[in-house]
Amino acid sequence: MVSKPSVATPSSAVRLPAYVQIKQHVVEQIQSGVWKEGDAIPTEEALSRSFAVSRMTVNRALRELSDEQIIERRQGSGSYVAQQKYQATLVEIRNIADEIAARGHTHRSELHKLERVNAGVALGQAFGMGPKATLFHSLVVHCENGMPIQLEDRYVNPKVAPDYLEQDFTTQTPNAYLMRVAPLQGVRFAIEACAPTSTVRDMLRMAEAEPCLVLRRQTLSQGQVATVAAMWHPASRYQFTGSF
Repeated sequence: MVSKPSVATPSSAVRLPAYVQIKQHVVEQIQSGVWKEGDAIPTEEALSRSFAVSRMTVNRALRELSDEQIIERRQGSGSYVAQQKYQATLVEIRNIADEIAARGHTHRSELHKLERVNAGVALGQAFGMGPKATLFHSLVVHCENGMPIQLEDRYVNPKVAPDYLEQDFTTQTPNAYLMRVAPLQGVRFAIEACAPTSTVRDMLRMAEAEPCLVLRRQTLSQGQVATVAAMWHPASRYQFTGSF
């Protein structure tokens, strides 16, 4: 039997669509240890009754959780808590300050922007929000021994990090803060070579014809998209490594 979820309160129902409430409930049960890896979660019918919504709404929530690798859906059997695979991706989610310290070098951050912005169409779609929704935006250059090696252009969902604009990102990295307040549930990323704009080139102190390696990453937390970021690296000063 599924007890009525604590997230389905009148106040939260006003703020969040029903499918998001269902996603958050599932995530909370997993994070709290009530449901463990491999455990079956309640059926669509049970969740539909518990939240007083249609099975179509429940299906959307479970489908998105499956896409985010939080649950695994097995045809004819049900849905199960998935083994969390984000830690095994090619690009490990690490604090760049820790990477630099591990090399015995000194990290320094230069904060260029910390602001509240409207999502717009493209970012709104990436976050599952409307174009007028509010996002937090930071622009930080990370230096190793005084030399810029990464420009971090990050957008943040205020629902998972409401105090983001109050942080001092010259003394801590956005990654360090977010890992505390919005534990990772999944990640999507892509790496490409790009010609930088003149602004990016100037901020990274790059030569005129030098390309960038760009890591584009979307992180998931609390059953929703937490951040969308582009990490720009001078190709002559940075490389991605990994092992399987």
